[in-house]
Amino acid sequence: MNLELKIIGYIRSEITDVKSAPKMEDEPGAVQARIEIEPEYLDGLDSMEPGSELELFTWLHKANRSVLKVHPRGNINNPMRGVFSTRSPTRPNPIGLHRVTLVAIEKPATLIVEPLEAIDGTPIIDIKPKPRKK
Repeated sequence: MNLELKIIGYIRSEITDVKSAPKMEDEPGAVQARIEIEPEYLDGLDSMEPGSELELFTWLHKANRSVLKVHPRGNINNPMRGVFSTRSPTRPNPIGLHRVTLVAIEKPATLIVEPLEAIDGTPIIDIKPKPRKK
């Protein structure tokens, strides 16, 4: 099986250090950030509108991929758990999921989103609209 991920853009954020980044987008320290989309993927932004709720999928490029058990939220007072039962960025395939609101689109290829807890330079691997409630 041949698997290939394509980086469609990058996060530009004032958060530059993994240790200072909030754990989730709804925590203090999450910021408004820019998503710079690579030119070959511009057509994929068609019909996107400010105010939309989006899910950003990222490649957590600074994550340790060799760990299978963690203390949740990095707190050693929490008992160790398997990474698949946590939201830890430390995992075999460090794919991040970030729920944001699209604030603005700067032509031709920049999305302004908030709140976002990812660090500057994080690769974007996909963007999807938030699922509609049934």
